[in-house]
Amino acid sequence: MPDGTPELSLTLHRSIAEIPAAVWDACAGPGNPFVCHAFLAALEASGSTGGRSGWLPQHAALRDPTGALLACAPMYAKAHSYGEYVFDHGWADAYERAGGRYYPKLQVAAPFSPVPGPRLLVRPDAGIGAQALAQGLAQACGQLELSSVHVTFCAEAEWQALGEAGWLQRIGTQFHWTNQGYATFDDFLAALASRKRKQIKRERRDAAASGYVLKTLRGHEITPRHWQAFHRFYLSTTDKKWGRSAYLTRAFWPALAEALGDRVVLMVAEQDGQPVAGALNLLGDQALYGRNWGCLVDAPFLHFELCYYRAIDFAIEHKLPRVEAGAQGEHKIQRGYLPVPTFSAHWIAHPGLRRAIGDFLDRERPAMLAEMEALATLSPFRQDGAEG
Repeated sequence: MPDGTPELSLTLHRSIAEIPAAVWDACAGPGNPFVCHAFLAALEASGSTGGRSGWLPQHAALRDPTGALLACAPMYAKAHSYGEYVFDHGWADAYERAGGRYYPKLQVAAPFSPVPGPRLLVRPDAGIGAQALAQGLAQACGQLELSSVHVTFCAEAEWQALGEAGWLQRIGTQFHWTNQGYATFDDFLAALASRKRKQIKRERRDAAASGYVLKTLRGHEITPRHWQAFHRFYLSTTDKKWGRSAYLTRAFWPALAEALGDRVVLMVAEQDGQPVAGALNLLGDQALYGRNWGCLVDAPFLHFELCYYRAIDFAIEHKLPRVEAGAQGEHKIQRGYLPVPTFSAHWIAHPGLRRAIGDFLDRERPAMLAEMEALATLSPFRQDGAEG
């Protein structure tokens, strides 16, 4: 049992519905929408997870002798490594070429969402640490005779705790915008070097002059026609970028809107009253999280306007500390989104595979930190004493 305490029991659940929403959310907290019960339930109800998706819910629940939930984790048995954004295809290939069986594996994650946040969800008054749940997950991996458990895009404190518990640690990079107490978008622009400031002004001006009506919509303001159009945008982006089937189903978007209400924020461009492009965001307590983008027209700088600049506008208006714009994209740096580390931790059952992956990660971590340091030199912000 976790932490050697026989009174605690770990169970795995094939549906988030098996755990009451209020009980789950008491562990998850209000800050990050991607681990709340409603978000995970919308994925399952829409068929985006479960079924033949390759994401089979195995949500972990750690309870005390009375049956009270102390901690939980959004976990899935995975038959592949798609939709995770922390790539381990090479690990799987090496292990299977050596005669091992990498899949299925256990994945603790917010599906299809490269959004940093808590993953080992411990009730604040539980009297246990994240390591108790982590030990239970490792034991479950052994009892099920699976290859591994992966906790991706976790909080840094969880990453540290998992490392102390013997899990392998990995670092990635994303690009986030930080609110330095700006009152207006112009205040943000004033912090930039002159050339970068002029570039952003030109991009916003050109996007505004494109003839499209640009809107920021929340909750009930987003109508069924917006979601119907947005699914087309999503399919278009998926086909262009990856050339394979989409993860999220048509039913997911209205299910998400119903579940999260005003925490759903859609930046949209319309032509003759019809949506032609959109950027989907979810609102947390401390950040606006950019998630999906799609477009059916070719308009200059529309992507930057809807995905980055309107997100900054929203964060300034609502006094949010951050905008997190999702995975990849060094072009975000010139728009004020700077590199930050992301964290994942990995429990590998086979000693030989564990040793090989550990050696790789020992080399990868300093390389990633060096790359972030190099990327930070591309910052568009004025240096102290530089001409504005």
